[in-house]
Amino acid sequence: MPIISRFFGIVIVLYWNDHTPPRFHAKYSGEEAVIEIKTGKILKGSLSKRGMILIEEWRKLHSNELMDDWELARQRKPLRYITPLE
Repeated sequence: MPIISRFFGIVIVLYWNDHTPPRFHAKYSGEEAVIEIKTGKILKGSLSKRGMILIEEWRKLHSNELMDDWELARQRKPLRYITPLE
């Protein structure tokens, strides 16, 4: 499982075999959601409101880095760890 960030009990994962649109997976308190990188829209699953607020703040701060990692994943190259939310 390629973890690219962790913060406040949230684990952010990006899989090499995911399809478009560019997305990442967020896991928090036993729940999981697949979130579109560009819009923050939940594509699948669900998370608590608190979890989504934190993830959305992080996503906005790191959307360029997320897209860079998405491109690396598409090329099956090692992903870069992204700074957690503080």
